[in-house]
Amino acid sequence: MNAQQMKVLSIILVVLGVALLIWGFQMSGSAANEVSRAVTGSSSDAVMYRYIGGAISLAAGLFLYFKK
Repeated sequence: MNAQQMKVLSIILVVLGVALLIWGFQMSGSAANEVSRAVTGSSSDAVMYRYIGGAISLAAGLFLYFKK
């Protein structure tokens, strides 16, 4: 994979990571998540999967973008 393709892939990963983080944040305020938080004391698994996936995607994208 050449450098240009790597930059495009890294930008896609950063955008995907930010989108997942925003989606998880929006889901954290939903009624279903509020019920889950009231019953179990933590956010639902769906919210946590989006936060974790977004953070990993964002970190990987930034790493690939700034890698020499």
